[in-house]
Amino acid sequence: MKLTERNHPEAGRRWPRSVFGVGTEPDPRFTFANERTFLAWIRTALALLAAGISLDTFVTKFPEALRTAVSILLVLTGAACGGLAYRRWMASERALRLNKPLPAPVIAPVLGYGVVLVGVTFAVVLLVRR
Repeated sequence: MKLTERNHPEAGRRWPRSVFGVGTEPDPRFTFANERTFLAWIRTALALLAAGISLDTFVTKFPEALRTAVSILLVLTGAACGGLAYRRWMASERALRLNKPLPAPVIAPVLGYGVVLVGVTFAVVLLVRR
């Protein structure tokens, strides 16, 4: 049964309506799993933000320009991860409600390439410094 304000008084009050205003209620286990995945991406985003801020604040052994560049890369990757996590949660929840396939994970390559870029940058710097 489609969830409408007529058959469920809370339907019109749930936000975002682009997610909750369509389809039918999925099994709560799937909704909770989607929420746990969202929270895991948010934890990852927070860790990247903290790493970028900590690197810029506390690490003094690397040249300032490099430290700043890598810090900015970490912070931007964290910010992208957080924004894309919400987008992914919405798209997945909507797909669950419409009984459609889940969307492809856009966030994984952003995070993967961002971390690889940071790692390679530091590896090159460490090799050059020796």
